[in-house]
Amino acid sequence: MKRGRKPTIDAADITRAAIAIADAEGLAAVSMARVAQEMGNATMALYRHVKSKDELLALMWDEAMEDPPPLPDGEWRAKLGFWAKAVLAAIRRRPWFLQIPISGPPSGPRNLAWFDRALTALDDTPLEPGEKVGVVMGLSTFVQGEARLGVTLASGFEQDPGQFGHRYGQRLRQIVDPRRMPALAEVIAAGVFDLDDVQDVEDLDADFDFGLHLFLEGVAAHIGGRA
Repeated sequence: MKRGRKPTIDAADITRAAIAIADAEGLAAVSMARVAQEMGNATMALYRHVKSKDELLALMWDEAMEDPPPLPDGEWRAKLGFWAKAVLAAIRRRPWFLQIPISGPPSGPRNLAWFDRALTALDDTPLEPGEKVGVVMGLSTFVQGEARLGVTLASGFEQDPGQFGHRYGQRLRQIVDPRRMPALAEVIAAGVFDLDDVQDVEDLDADFDFGLHLFLEGVAAHIGGRA
């Protein structure tokens, strides 16, 4: 029986090479040809293991998250809050992760491990299985939305720091009509958008913590109603 040649690369090697390119140069630099060049292989050799760039992106989306950390001891709120902050930290390490189009629910081993870890945080609650999934999916959407906002604001700040300072509050005062937008006008008048300190713009953790608190309080109220 004639044995074929063993492949010198596999899908895992290709994925790791693509992630290294994205880490160094951003997701836009990733292509099958570029990955092949970095690996010292012909482009067609990659297609024997990864069928398309879309498949490569899906593999990168799973591999980029790394493995979830173990949950701390404590009640469900502390565990789920820890999980949410761990997801945010993982995304911040690789902000290009947010640029990968999502075409379906999590199916890769690492994303499923994160999903399982969050569901585990709810073990001691009276929630039904479907409710647990709804809580985790809702929290995941919140975390990714906050991460996307943070990455976008950081990019905008880098291009024009002035637009985030006191000038922003002044511009809002000029364009917001209190008769048409009274609630927004009240917030502007209170000086919420008068950011004189750059640190106020760069540090979004307080906003994230507040939003996370509200989300978990909503879940707690729902659990209380069930009990």
